Amino acid sequence: MDVGLHRPLSSTRAFANRAPQATQPDEPTMSNVALARLKKELGMLYHDPPPGISAWEKDDNALEIDAVIQGAQKTPYASGSFRLQLIIPPRYPFEPPKVHFVTPIYHPNIDSAGRICLDVLNMPPKGAWKPSLNISTLLSSIQLLMSHPNADDGLMLEITHQYIHDFAQFERDAIEHTQRQARPE
Repeated sequence: MDVGLHRPLSSTRAFANRAPQATQPDEPTMSNVALARLKKELGMLYHDPPPGISAWEKDDNALEIDAVIQGAQKTPYASGSFRLQLIIPPRYPFEPPKVHFVTPIYHPNIDSAGRICLDVLNMPPKGAWKPSLNISTLLSSIQLLMSHPNADDGLMLEITHQYIHDFAQFERDAIEHTQRQARPE
């Protein structure tokens, strides 16, 4: 998908002159250091995105990011365009973004509400998030999970069972679901 179809991320100068607003009066806002890091990450995502991934601010709010991941070739998701939403917490990068699929996907590790079972989306000890990770890495990890589901940690039990025991049917169902739900914009 051409990133030009979406509203580009704010320019560095415009973004640097404003701080993201907390959604509630009592919520903490990001520190200047965290804000500078987020600004840099968003700029890199806009100017040099990973293949098959595009991302942009939602409504000029740097704490809400919309992204699209193109399904990889030779997977059931190849013809699909999958929209995700990321919510950046005030403690980022010490806490991972909250991420969910907006576009429904037929996948063992992603439920019908768009929640994703992926270790880098959670804090230790159960998760693998580290402050050294970034939004680009996170989106690339989700893209990799789409291509290579983790059957050992399935979130959707019936789909996981089908993936393990009847892969051909899983593939047919995932392709049909992708064609119905994930048409490119």
